[in-house]
Amino acid sequence: SLFSTAASLLSLTTIMATPMDESKDTSSKDKEISFVYDTSIVSVIAQPLASKKLAKKCFKLVNKATSAKATKRGIKEVVKALRKGSKGVCIIAGNVSPIDMITHLPVLCEDKGVPYIYVPRKEDLGSAAHTKRPTSVILVLTPPSAEVKYHKYFTEVESGVKEVQIQ
Repeated sequence: SLFSTAASLLSLTTIMATPMDESKDTSSKDKEISFVYDTSIVSVIAQPLASKKLAKKCFKLVNKATSAKATKRGIKEVVKALRKGSKGVCIIAGNVSPIDMITHLPVLCEDKGVPYIYVPRKEDLGSAAHTKRPTSVILVLTPPSAEVKYHKYFTEVESGVKEVQIQ
């Protein structure tokens, strides 16, 4: 089983992400996000799955939007927001167990016209949202104006998600 151990080690990649603008942001929560891109633990229904680059942008977006208090976190809160008509980008963890807990979310997102994407790990999604608890889903709300701190990240992720969904 040396081959399977080596294969699992090769599939693990640690990526350090830093914010795009290093201007006046000195809070420790916004400085650095680290995550592990491990696709071996992702469920088979987790499609479309974000690439490493898009996952990094998603985590940066969640980090900035959480600082601006513009996220809905957790299945119950996200479903409630979507049913009430909130718009944004839905980021779903691909390693949720049992997977039946989140299988209704992509259908709900498609019905409401909200783009969604899967990221590999719920632990990384939770840490990007400034919490120690793993988080299975986060809805990043659409920024009200272009002056909002996370607007640039939001437009990048939204266009990336829509591009991946078309393929």
